[in-house]
Amino acid sequence: MDKKKGIYDEIARVAYELYEKRGRAHGYELGDWLEAERIVMEKHERHAKEIEHEVDVIKKVKKGFRKTDKKGGRVYKD
Repeated sequence: MDKKKGIYDEIARVAYELYEKRGRAHGYELGDWLEAERIVMEKHERHAKEIEHEVDVIKKVKKGFRKTDKKGGRVYKD
């Protein structure tokens, strides 16, 4: 539940920033909220893809290089 509240709070903050950028003009609340949702969700999707990529890289490294010669610091494949 904390993650949902965090995302909700982030969307509310971004929507308020959009409202302020427009000079605090009223009548655009729904548009601001929807735009803020889009911005926040895209940010979180990019972050998730970056994490997924990092995990894939780590898995490939672990799969391809399993033993380390501690004396010479060389890495050998199994």
